[in-house]
Amino acid sequence: MEFLFWFAAIGATFSYFFYPITLLGISTLKKREVSLSIDNPDSSDSSTTISLIVTAHNEASQIREKIDNTLSLNIDGLTLEIIIASDYSTDETNDIVRSYAERGVKLVETDQHLGKEYAQLCGVKVSQGDIIIFSDAATRLKPEVLPKLLGYFNHKHVGAISSEDRFITKDGAVAGEGYYVKYEMWLRGLESKCAGLIGLSGSFFAARKEVCKKWDILAPSDFNTALNTNKAGMLAVSCTDVEGFYPNIKDETKEYQRKLRTAIRGMTGLARHKEVLNPLKYGLFAYQVWSHKIMRWAVPWFMLLAFVSNISLITNGFYLLTMCLQVLLLSVFFLASTNPNLRQNKLIKLVYFFYQVNMALGHAAIKYISGTRMTTWKPSTR
Repeated sequence: MEFLFWFAAIGATFSYFFYPITLLGISTLKKREVSLSIDNPDSSDSSTTISLIVTAHNEASQIREKIDNTLSLNIDGLTLEIIIASDYSTDETNDIVRSYAERGVKLVETDQHLGKEYAQLCGVKVSQGDIIIFSDAATRLKPEVLPKLLGYFNHKHVGAISSEDRFITKDGAVAGEGYYVKYEMWLRGLESKCAGLIGLSGSFFAARKEVCKKWDILAPSDFNTALNTNKAGMLAVSCTDVEGFYPNIKDETKEYQRKLRTAIRGMTGLARHKEVLNPLKYGLFAYQVWSHKIMRWAVPWFMLLAFVSNISLITNGFYLLTMCLQVLLLSVFFLASTNPNLRQNKLIKLVYFFYQVNMALGHAAIKYISGTRMTTWKPSTR
């Protein structure tokens, strides 16, 4: 039981603690050109053409605001093609988009409701740009974002970039980042300086057109694009000054369902591309996939094993302490679940978020094993 406890404890903490430590060591051994390209992007090349594809499914309430925001971007002499890829919308979304035709906005309508990735593929097929940017209807961009974004692509080894997420409160202010979000952004930075990201920000990312040629409509595009970038011998990187702004989800009770849906889609995508788990073929990238994906998806099961194995060890003073700690953290989670006001405290919010994420991951694994798959999507109400 003691062996099982420590096996579970190490397993539960590997993805969050030991994995970043290994990336820190690896990044110091990598060529400095990787770090320099991320920290010091070149100025944008005005000869580069851009296609910005916005995916939308029944977004009549906000598609006009999204298009206006896109038209207000500072293109600074760049050629920008705006494509709205409508995923079989049945509301007024398509009519609103058509009203912008004279301003150069193109509407691409899918012939059936097959999901976000299929709509993106339809947009890619008609796109003319050297660089393709993907964005959701809820995403808002600052005017100066395009020249910043293109500066990174002047480095030939950069094949895709991921934005950093910023959330907007009801009063329009940028929400302060929680510890968990800061940690994830830090981890993305480390992966960028090693074998590249294994997943991009699904709401706002960009890639070279050649990276987008092999498009899998049944795998999340943020994962598939990162994988195709690696296959092309290039890096997918996170860029701190390329930001996407999103309103917070209106109904926080739907956040669990979003996490559940995202996890099932991630498991589906990796199952379709199992070859990426082979370190003999993908090297360091495979290690990052194992560590960031597989080991993280296993965390709830490691936590359960640690709890169960700890019960038989509580006669020892040290293991009594570890049991009390687990019970305390679980109690904080349940109290925060029933009393949202407690989540105003950052530490309590961190505990709550960690347990909620892992409950969703465990639930997702059960649903995935039982045969549940998710390819179509309904955007969260924001």
